[in-house]
Amino acid sequence: MEAEEQTQWGPKAWALLSSVRNQSPLIQCITNFVSMDLTANTLLAAGASPAMLHSLNEIPDFTPQVHALYINVGTLSEDWLPAMKHAAELASKFKKPWVLDPVAAGASGFRLRACLDLVSLKPNVIRGNASEIIALANASLGTTKGVDSSHDSTDAVEAAKSVANSSGSIVAVSGEVDFITDGNQVVGAQNGVPMMQKITATGCAVTALIAAFVAVDPSHPLEATASALAVFGVAAEIGMEMARGPASLRMHLIDSLNGLDQRAINSRVKITTL
Repeated sequence: MEAEEQTQWGPKAWALLSSVRNQSPLIQCITNFVSMDLTANTLLAAGASPAMLHSLNEIPDFTPQVHALYINVGTLSEDWLPAMKHAAELASKFKKPWVLDPVAAGASGFRLRACLDLVSLKPNVIRGNASEIIALANASLGTTKGVDSSHDSTDAVEAAKSVANSSGSIVAVSGEVDFITDGNQVVGAQNGVPMMQKITATGCAVTALIAAFVAVDPSHPLEATASALAVFGVAAEIGMEMARGPASLRMHLIDSLNGLDQRAINSRVKITTL
C-alpha cells in the first residue's frame, strides 16, 4: 500500500511543480524581515513570482490581483497587523487562497491574539511548528524557545486536527515528519535533512512555496500542501549531497529547487497516509 501511495504522490507533486513553473503565479508575501530574501528566492527558484508588499495603502489595489497571499507574523508589529488583516479579508472576498505562518504564536499575548484573529479570517492553509500549532489549538501561551519548537511534530497531530476542524483550514505541522491534515485525513511528508534547522527562515520559505502550490490548485489544498513540503524537502536532500554546512546548503537548496526534474520528484517524494 505504501509503495502504491509513493507512485501516486510523486506524479502529483511533479504536476503541481510543473504548473507553478508554467503559470508563474503571483504570490504576495507579507512576511518578516529575516525571511524576505530566502522566501523570495525560493519562490523564484520554483517558478513563481514573489511580491514583498505590506503597505496598508497599497493592499486595496494590489491584493485582489494576486494568485495567492502569504502572511507570516515573524517580526510582528502593531503597524503591520492591520495590513495583514485587510489583505486576508480581501483575499477571501476575491476568492484568492491565502496561507498563514503563525510564527511563535504562543510567545506573547499580543502575538497569540494576532494569530487567533488571523485564523478567524479563514486561511486556506496554516503551517507552523508543533509548538505554534499547539498554542493555536489551546488559544494560550506556552513554553517556547522563541521561533523554535519545544515539541516534536508527532506531539501536535491532534492539535492540528482540532485547529483544522475549528478553522476549516488545512493545517500542516513541520518537523522530522511533516503532518498535514484537514481535520480528518492525515498524511505525512518525510523529505528533508536535519541541517535545514541550522538555516534561518526555511520554514517561512516553505510556507511561501505552499502558497504557490495552492495558487495553481486551490481545489486541493491538502495535496498541494503536502506536495510543496515534500518538494522542498527533496531539494534539501539533493542540496545536502553538495553542501559542506548550513551556508552552502542554503545555496544548493535554491539551486536544487530550480533544477528539480520529474525523475527526482518521482523517485524521492515520500508522502504516506496515516
